[in-house]
This record gives sequence, structure tokens and C-alpha cells, in this order.
Amino acid sequence: MPRDLLLYTTLGCTLCEKAKPEIWPVLEEFGLRLREVDIAGDPALEREFGMRIPVVGLGDPGDVCGWPFDTGVLRGWLEARCR
Repeated sequence: MPRDLLLYTTLGCTLCEKAKPEIWPVLEEFGLRLREVDIAGDPALEREFGMRIPVVGLGDPGDVCGWPFDTGVLRGWLEARCR
């Protein structure tokens, strides 16, 4: 079963839409599936990521890859955590 790569986002986040094409190429490579997490309505996530989205992570909100990133940067971040 694939592990989730979390994309912390919210409705209307144009940068989040720009981030998705950078994310898609690494999903299969690392056996991941993309799961979007809307930070709206979650006070802790809003405090942590409100001004930083898009942000991706593997479940630990303290260990994330924040925008701006490209596929190469994201691949390097994932290699350090998934291999």
C-alpha cells in the first residue's frame, strides 16, 4: 500500500496548484500517493502553515518541504527520508 505524501493546502491556493506538477513525477518513484490536507478550520495547521503553503510532508508537521521547491529539490528531500 502506498504511503501518503501530504500536501498542506487550502481552497484557492494558486501556489499549491503550481506545486502539483513538481510533485507528480516523484510519487511513483517513491511509492507515494498524494493526499491534500486542507489547513482551513484546523487551528494548529493554520498556525503552522498558514503563511507557508504549499508545504509537503510525510506526516510529521515538523519535518516538511516548503515552497518554493521543484521536482529535484523534492526528490532530494524524499531520498533523505524514504530510502
